[in-house]
Amino acid sequence: MPELPEVETVVRTLAPRLCGSVIARIATTASRVFRGRQKEIEAALAGKRILEVRRHGKNILIELGTRLLRIHLGMTGKLLFDPVNATHPRATLHLRNSQARVLVFDDPRHFGRFELIEDVSALALGPDPLEISPSEFTQALHARRGPVKSLLLNQAFLRGMGNIYTDESLFQARIHPLTPACAVPPEKAKALHEAMRRVLLEAIEQGGSSISDYVDAEGREGAFQSQHRVYGREGKPCSRCGEVIRRIVVGQRGTHYCERCQPAPRGIRSPVAGAK
Repeated sequence: MPELPEVETVVRTLAPRLCGSVIARIATTASRVFRGRQKEIEAALAGKRILEVRRHGKNILIELGTRLLRIHLGMTGKLLFDPVNATHPRATLHLRNSQARVLVFDDPRHFGRFELIEDVSALALGPDPLEISPSEFTQALHARRGPVKSLLLNQAFLRGMGNIYTDESLFQARIHPLTPACAVPPEKAKALHEAMRRVLLEAIEQGGSSISDYVDAEGREGAFQSQHRVYGREGKPCSRCGEVIRRIVVGQRGTHYCERCQPAPRGIRSPVAGAK
């Protein structure tokens, strides 16, 4: 699923060409995109001018005046300008006063969605990891008891973090993914806050990580996947110490870490080698 850096990259490629344009109409081949509100959304978008495009967590928000069009890319969704090779076009925005004729939502697995909302409070998401202060982050972390890996994936705690960048941030901060959030020492919490910012900003700079389907609105792949230190590197040597990268499951999510760089804290039993 596209995470914060990928969604931010898409927004940055959408905004220059969409802002100021008018949605002439929207057509769809898959009503599931609109979750049962297809006619309402089609009518509400027709003739509307796009005032702003921004990111909120993993959501793309298109400002239409009194309402927002929320687009969530799901697992495999892509927004593409004037594509010639869209394989699974689910919705098409026909545009006026724009450099592009159409914006196509291409989604092989049908998990993406379009939704009209009044404001972002309807999404009930936590603060942005690029905006929360170190002290606010530490205080929020110490108020929770679950594994730090699971907490960082909780969108009500922080909006935008996902599996890739959580694993990478925990590695950078040398924190075992099963460490209870409340047990992360203050200096480690600060290191984790710094690591999240550094990893996310570096990933944005490189256009995100193209693991499977992700490309930006111009069809370009990201490059940050070549910088991954632990994610997807099970069985390979740690770039820092040479220990074999391991994969375990935390909160039903595959989790990659280095046992030497991220030792399990006292009282936490690390899963057996080879656990899936």
